[in-house]
Amino acid sequence: MRHCLAIAPLLVLLACSDSAASSSNDEGGDGPSGDCADGPLAAPIAGCAPAPLPSSGDPQQDCVDRINQLRAACQCLPPLARWTDAEPCSDQQSQDDQATSTAHGNFGVCGESAQNTCPNWGSEGDVIGACLQSMWAEGPGEPFAEHGHYINMSNQGYTKVACGFSTAPGGTWSNQNFSP
Repeated sequence: MRHCLAIAPLLVLLACSDSAASSSNDEGGDGPSGDCADGPLAAPIAGCAPAPLPSSGDPQQDCVDRINQLRAACQCLPPLARWTDAEPCSDQQSQDDQATSTAHGNFGVCGESAQNTCPNWGSEGDVIGACLQSMWAEGPGEPFAEHGHYINMSNQGYTKVACGFSTAPGGTWSNQNFSP
């Protein structure tokens, strides 16, 4: 079965992957096909790891785009909106957490309901390409302590996300703040 998807309003083809069955179920439209035509999948596509999209030059947008790419390609979930109003706060929160080396040390100060943290990665690109993928790869399951990053990224109760970044000697810190 072929899994292809586009995220409206951009209608940009984000990811396609062929499963072993390799039966085409495309109906010729611009929207999702195959399993996505009926909405979210009951379970994520196993081993789903689409290549990160090319950088737009805006790390906050690239972060939101990557989260949405994973949600769409691997779970057929609708995109989260970019929560631009919370980005300055999320940047400061990331800087404060990095300064104290305390993940989630300032959780809640930006009005978020959930938070994922990428502490001291090599660069903004590493956060977007590798850290977000590693959190998604936690996959569904319980307990929350082992699967919480994935649960936050795939939660259908959240409608927006703000990505904050801080770069200092030692690496780049990023908080992704989710809100209904």
